[in-house]
Amino acid sequence: MSETINTAAQFPTFEKPTVQFNEKGWGPCELPDTFKDVPYQPFSKNDRLGKICDWTSTSNNDKKYQNKYASTFGTGNQYAYYHEEDETTFHLVDTARVQKPPHQRGRFRNMRNSRSGRGRNARGGLNTHGHGMTTLSSKNVKARDPRRGVGKRFGNRGPPPKMRESSVAVRADWASIEEMDFPRLIKLSLPNIKEGEDITTCGTLEYYDKTYDRINVKNEKPLQKIDRIVHTVTTTDDPVIRRLSKTVGNVFATDAILATIMCSTRSNYSWDIVIEKVGDKIFMDKRDHTEFDLLTVNETSVEPPTDDDSSCNSPRNLAIEATFINHNFSQQVLKTGDQEAKYKFEETNPFISEDEDIQVASVGYRYKKWELGSDIVLVARCEHDGVLQTPSGEPQFLSIKALNEWDSKLANGVEWRQKLDTQRGAVLANELRNNACKLAKWTVQAVLAGSDQLKLGYVSRINPRDHSRHVILGTQQFKPHEFATQINLSMDNAWGILRCIIDLVMKQKDGKYLIMKDPNKPIIRLYDIPDNTFDSDDSDDGEGDDGEGFQQVYNYANNSNKI
Repeated sequence: MSETINTAAQFPTFEKPTVQFNEKGWGPCELPDTFKDVPYQPFSKNDRLGKICDWTSTSNNDKKYQNKYASTFGTGNQYAYYHEEDETTFHLVDTARVQKPPHQRGRFRNMRNSRSGRGRNARGGLNTHGHGMTTLSSKNVKARDPRRGVGKRFGNRGPPPKMRESSVAVRADWASIEEMDFPRLIKLSLPNIKEGEDITTCGTLEYYDKTYDRINVKNEKPLQKIDRIVHTVTTTDDPVIRRLSKTVGNVFATDAILATIMCSTRSNYSWDIVIEKVGDKIFMDKRDHTEFDLLTVNETSVEPPTDDDSSCNSPRNLAIEATFINHNFSQQVLKTGDQEAKYKFEETNPFISEDEDIQVASVGYRYKKWELGSDIVLVARCEHDGVLQTPSGEPQFLSIKALNEWDSKLANGVEWRQKLDTQRGAVLANELRNNACKLAKWTVQAVLAGSDQLKLGYVSRINPRDHSRHVILGTQQFKPHEFATQINLSMDNAWGILRCIIDLVMKQKDGKYLIMKDPNKPIIRLYDIPDNTFDSDDSDDGEGDDGEGFQQVYNYANNSNKI
């Protein structure tokens, strides 16, 4: 039949494609000829092939994961995705060398020289003078001033802090009772402590010479050597405190010991105080043959003095020099010639006998007591350095101290001879920054003694390299309570720190204890030490014992050629 339909001609035939089976992985087994010239990078199923856009992410997050869209194989970058960096992949091909513009300072210098015709080039000098100086300064900018904490060795971190030595070596048989860190001590407060009540007064004071108030940089005065004895007797060696302890008070100390405890949060150097608890009474003492009475120099500075003992600018030698200056200044500014014009207290100096013919420094002792609450009565020996006669005839008691300048360049401070007369506030602010602990202790001692004025003297070396000769450049006076407010010294916090330590010792059993400031951490530690610790072979009556620190000051005075 012609009408029979030829299905083979009407419908195309279907051929089954060949499907390759990859037994070892996925994808084609062989590369077809049509894809031989097309680049190919292998990838795994875990790879992130990229994204069109992401409105939530930020460039900062992508910087943390720069290889987020890279291939696991890491062999090629044909299909790697770079987020928000498409424009950076476009580079101009420019082989021309770009010349850097000259330094601004050198450029203007050369322009000025070329205009005037009198520059260094006009005299036949070097043509690259400006550029040469700029290159040298840029290479040495880090090594030039290592004190700023930037150098090749330490980078921006600065050199590692130096480890200080403790004031006393901690022994194995000492038991640590408590650790008090400075952040906790700063938060303490004991308000409403009234002024101390006088129990008895001793000693003789000389009157202040007002001519020293007119001293300035242009009218300086040499610092003289005053051969007078200064007694720094500790608490238990004081005969008056021994007598008063039988009837008055249950906590006994000196103003220097109290000031050290009250201003402990401002200290950086190590110090220690021995405490003896006998029944319900506490006696605070300094150790024998110690440097407790030496004045620190630049203790709170960002760059404290170096630890080279052979140098005159080491911390120990500077402390001896500062103590010597303070002792001589406090006696030089008094009227020493007139033996009749002296202010005498009720009793004589308790540390000298009547048959002794020695020249004793002008000092007045006030034995005062304070009610601290909870049946705690503090008795302390406080000191005045001089007295001033007011127009009304009433005496004003003075605490006289001296600040000393040793080397303004090494101390990173202001030069007194240039700033003292015109910008005294800047000089004082710099001293408050470098000697915050020392000034705070002086202020606390003046407040405890009830001094009407705190006299500060500015004493400097004649030559920064010569530590044996000094001159007085000026004086300044403050009211102790107002000065305490000015230096941000809270007496409520000072009393709170003292009361905290007293309460802590009161809870302990009878025995001997030691408070020590950690030399490298802002921590105060309380140790329980054996009763025979620090016992000396000397006699018990320590009147006239001036300690190791002031013996060094006397040796310093004898070896120095003072004017």
